[in-house]
Amino acid sequence: MYGKATKQKETPRVKPHLKKGDTVVVLAGKDRGKQGKVLRVNAAKGTAIVERVNFLKKHTRPNPQRNIQGGILEREAPVKLSNLQVICPSCNQPARTGTHRTDSGVSRFCRKCDTEM
Repeated sequence: MYGKATKQKETPRVKPHLKKGDTVVVLAGKDRGKQGKVLRVNAAKGTAIVERVNFLKKHTRPNPQRNIQGGILEREAPVKLSNLQVICPSCNQPARTGTHRTDSGVSRFCRKCDTEM
């Protein structure tokens, strides 16, 4: 209103280092050290939902038309991708991942034990 309207800067989309089904460990936050399976990844926001990690309480009202019972629900909230590290399935250690280009496409590998993931 009183000056130039500025648009919010668009952040460049970064390809996530993990994908659905990976086992990860939380590096920072209130759930530091917990392990879980990745249920969903949102690459645009840079977040992931991990099983049994970062619970929040949601208060819901009863709605008989939709057959919803009221109460306090607990469900997982998104965690930033930078706070998660993949656990290698072969060496069972948290490890960084790298990529190899092959004829069939791109494949991930563990930087500790150098095996395909």
